[in-house]
Amino acid sequence: MDWKEVLRRRLATPNTGPNKKKSEQELKDEEMDLFTKYYSEWKGGRKNTNEFYKTIPRFYYRLPAEDEVLLQKLREESRAVFLQRKSRELLDNEELQNLWFLLDKHQTPPMIGEEAMINYENFLKVGEKAGPKCKQFFTAKVFAKLLHTDSYGRISIMQFFNYVMRKVWLHQTRIGLSLYDVAGQGYLRESDLENYILELIPTLPQLDGLEKSFYSFYVCTAVRKFFFFLDPLRTGKIKIQDILACSFLDDLLELRDEELSKESQETNWFSAPSALRVYGQYLNLDKDHNGMLSKEELSRYGTATMTNVFLDRVFQECLTYDGEMAIQELMKIHGQDPVSFQDVKDEIFDMVKPKDPLKISLQDLINSNQGDTVTTILIDLNGFWTYENREALVANDNENSADLDDT
Repeated sequence: MDWKEVLRRRLATPNTGPNKKKSEQELKDEEMDLFTKYYSEWKGGRKNTNEFYKTIPRFYYRLPAEDEVLLQKLREESRAVFLQRKSRELLDNEELQNLWFLLDKHQTPPMIGEEAMINYENFLKVGEKAGPKCKQFFTAKVFAKLLHTDSYGRISIMQFFNYVMRKVWLHQTRIGLSLYDVAGQGYLRESDLENYILELIPTLPQLDGLEKSFYSFYVCTAVRKFFFFLDPLRTGKIKIQDILACSFLDDLLELRDEELSKESQETNWFSAPSALRVYGQYLNLDKDHNGMLSKEELSRYGTATMTNVFLDRVFQECLTYDGEMAIQELMKIHGQDPVSFQDVKDEIFDMVKPKDPLKISLQDLINSNQGDTVTTILIDLNGFWTYENREALVANDNENSADLDDT
């Protein structure tokens, strides 16, 4: 008999017991008890039909140990096959050319200047003809992303094609980086990134002039920028997603352009002139030519105004100092009155406004938008002097501007 029918009959049966008639609340409680009982039995019966529900599914697979050579080889081969399959799913040059031909053939008039447009109906027609690899790009979501202010409800063909090209490039680069992911965990260690950049150098025409003996320094210079900005906690590894999301890889691959201007090369950290400039600065500091920089040698960097405290922090990480700043001694040498550490500390805390009034965290510095100013105050005498005399400098600038206006 159906449990609903049993429940209905039971509730319809009059109370013939010796006790007085049950209250409405008691009837509701009894109804809920019976419902819970029969429902639990019915649901439990369903569970018992599948033995899988009695065990917790496996969700963790440990990585093979170093001595498990066979498992490691199996894992490497499996990842290689997986990446090859993903690579075959991407559009090749011929398919991209065919896509452009279809888009151009189905453009929707009128044109905006010289820019061809396409409406949603033709957009879907192209998606049907372009093949299964393109299916992911021809969705209402993608169309809506690229739809702006066109009065006919169209999108730019060029913008859509650039969107597809960018997506293909990101996936190609992701696969290329993953080939160097020895651990297979979605991140690159320093040695992995070094191998990637070293093998990338021959494909960058702007680096053709580099001597092979200089490759090791160039790789070190390039890798350091990635790790300085993308690994602030110094874990020794960077997520591949973070590498793709930042602009550093774009700057590096920009060196494929054979006609890259000198101005662009000067501002690109990864260019040959930039790397050679850094290398020249390094050699000028290395007075004893032993390939390493002592604290004394590093202190001559720039205008030689870095504080001893900053240098100590470079050579001895995570050490603290007791109440006074080494900047006092430098200021005495330059004939200025020393400033108490307490005054500087109070001013910095006023600038940053940290959540905890007793300490400043990295996130506090980021949120305050004053991180560069605070860092300059603490490590560089000229930076501190400029900040300390900022009002006088502004006044002088205003006076000079007024004098120029008068003339």
